[in-house]
Amino acid sequence: MYGAERQQLLAQQARTDGRIDVTAASEALGVAPETIRRDLGALERQGLVRRVYGGAVLLERLDFEPEVNQRDQTRSDEKDRIARAALGLVPQRGTVLLDAGTTTNRLAALLPQDRELTIVTNSLPAAAQLAAQGHTNLHVLGGRVRGTTLATVESWALNVLGGVTVDVGFFGTNGFSAAGGCTTPDTAESAVKTAMVQACRRRVLLSDHSKYGDDQFIRFAALDEIDVVVTDNGLDEQAVGELGEAEVELVLA
Repeated sequence: MYGAERQQLLAQQARTDGRIDVTAASEALGVAPETIRRDLGALERQGLVRRVYGGAVLLERLDFEPEVNQRDQTRSDEKDRIARAALGLVPQRGTVLLDAGTTTNRLAALLPQDRELTIVTNSLPAAAQLAAQGHTNLHVLGGRVRGTTLATVESWALNVLGGVTVDVGFFGTNGFSAAGGCTTPDTAESAVKTAMVQACRRRVLLSDHSKYGDDQFIRFAALDEIDVVVTDNGLDEQAVGELGEAEVELVLA
């Protein structure tokens, strides 16, 4: 395959998925990671992508946020492993907050029925799962529903969060890094996430490794506001070292 053909395939992947992972692309195309990095450099010079840690993202990604169903199918195995690992951080009794996200939704489906839990969430998919199970004391935050993420946002949710204290919160994110913290492209969702972080005694971030270094538009939490990061074992040694220096507990699923 010629370099131009390979770069065209990479550009198509960026438009479809919003990002390119160097390791995955090198395996799929049968070339060395260094070759993919050179290709991404060429695409960046053409103004098609922006290089980030471990790969590249579509340059126009601030105008594009995948729908829930599309995101749920991305790195499905990793999300399952992360949710199972996070289950060990759920208390036997007490209050738990579930932020909106495809990985936190998977955790909602795994919550055992023999625990005395009060669940607070702004995720409609998580609320639907938990309401159907009928074994938890469920509270759903009100507000405007973002169609992209099926999360409730804005003042109704913020007003409630200002008056609650939660034992453990589980958070999703669009991007995270030691320097940039936890980030998302939407300001309304960021405001609710920030209020959630402030309402929790213990905060757990659930994110697959591909989001590391992909800093988005607005930060909702600095990394020192997060107690535990649960991610998958695709995180490389440099990222593990950076998170270690940030003194956050790291769980690799």
